[in-house]
Amino acid sequence: MSDPRDYKVDLGGLEEGKAPGDVARAQRPFLSVHFACCGVYQRVYRDADGKAYRGRCPRCARVVTFAVGEGGTSARSFVVS
Repeated sequence: MSDPRDYKVDLGGLEEGKAPGDVARAQRPFLSVHFACCGVYQRVYRDADGKAYRGRCPRCARVVTFAVGEGGTSARSFVVS
């Protein structure tokens, strides 16, 4: 069966075989956080202005904030107790 449409959709910027959400998530900075309060891991993503990583425990909703700035750490994994 042929396609009668006379246009093509350009999905430039997407890697071959990857969904659009996968590419966006791969480029968005995050920290790996273990919430000891409930024994769960959660990714905590950087906020839109790039000044902090903000997240919450998926079980008890405990809020965490990691500031971004000079003199910080290059660590990507943290434990919140």
